[in-house]
Amino acid sequence: MSVLELLEEIRALSLEERKQLMKLMVDTLAEPAEPSKKHHSLRELRGLGKEIWEGIDAQEYVNKLRDEWDTR
Repeated sequence: MSVLELLEEIRALSLEERKQLMKLMVDTLAEPAEPSKKHHSLRELRGLGKEIWEGIDAQEYVNKLRDEWDTR
């Protein structure tokens, strides 16, 4: 059945039936197309990018940022 044929069928429905159809269509948009196979945890990101901060003193870094704020 083509979309145009389907539209003709929909037009033949009562107002209440069209409202019900619209609700069902909107509800299907909220459903995921494919259920996720595995849920991930935020904890899996632990340690990601830690090599970027190697050799950098945290307090010195914060002090440098604060100094930049004062000079602007």
